[in-house]
Amino acid sequence: PAIILPGADAPVTGETAELPTEAEAPVEGNTQTPDETAPAPKPAPVTAESLAELVAETPKPAKLDAELRCLAGAVYFESRGESLPGQLAVAHVVINRAQSGRFPKSLCGVVHQKSQFSFVRGGRMPAPRESSTQWSNAVAIAQIARDGSWKNHAPGALFFHARYVSPGWRKTRIAQIDNHIFYR
Repeated sequence: PAIILPGADAPVTGETAELPTEAEAPVEGNTQTPDETAPAPKPAPVTAESLAELVAETPKPAKLDAELRCLAGAVYFESRGESLPGQLAVAHVVINRAQSGRFPKSLCGVVHQKSQFSFVRGGRMPAPRESSTQWSNAVAIAQIARDGSWKNHAPGALFFHARYVSPGWRKTRIAQIDNHIFYR
């Protein structure tokens, strides 16, 4: 299945799949035992026309796992007043750091790393207003970033800061989205 991004021309085809209507015999040589688990199903292709539509369509889990909560917290406290693409870029910085080998390997490790995020005080994240739309959006953005289901406008970014801050970094600037500047 292909993901068609907004603005891209989607080919229209009238093709139909030739599917068998009768049951087929199992494939010979299947070595899977009853104790083995089948691979997880692939997520459905994204059909949203915009990131806002995808955020609205993303169901909030009944219970957030710790890693998703940390990622959503970073989005909420660092960028809840920014556009959805800006929030998504912040989420991707946390994910990129965890995958880089230069930072802690877990999302919570990245978020709680000393002196990295100003909202973390004494190693603790403040409680978000979980009944707010901003928290719901942060959770959806965290899920979308973790699934990789929407284009990131600051690919490969490991660092960001607010526009009004001038840290004097000698890093490659990747993008400016809203109030944040992203670097590699």
